[in-house]
Amino acid sequence: MPEQTFTISEAAEMTGLSIDTLRYYEKIGLVGSPNRGPGGQRMYGSENVGKIQFVTYLKRTNMPLKKIMAYVQSYNEQDEDSCYALLDEHRSSIESQLTELNTTLQLIRYKLEHFQEIKDGKEKGGNL
Repeated sequence: MPEQTFTISEAAEMTGLSIDTLRYYEKIGLVGSPNRGPGGQRMYGSENVGKIQFVTYLKRTNMPLKKIMAYVQSYNEQDEDSCYALLDEHRSSIESQLTELNTTLQLIRYKLEHFQEIKDGKEKGGNL
């Protein structure tokens, strides 16, 4: 049974990227060139789409493009130690981001409670 393939439009929709971004990622070597179908149309396999989605996750978590490219190169060279080191460093960065975001979220919740108290006081005719 042949592998299911997807057009560039379908791959873009599945990954949340634009067609132009997919072409750019291919051009700079961030993602491999997919097989070509009739008329030279790009045909992405499930593995292609999975790799693109992983790159997208890394990008969305603020991993710099240069580091993503280093990871992809290490992965393609089957350099597990380098892959591990890059992902471990990024994990640490994400954990720091989460800590910072949680601190900010707590502050926002505190402010919202404060403003709700003011709002409730005004509705009751209070002098807040």
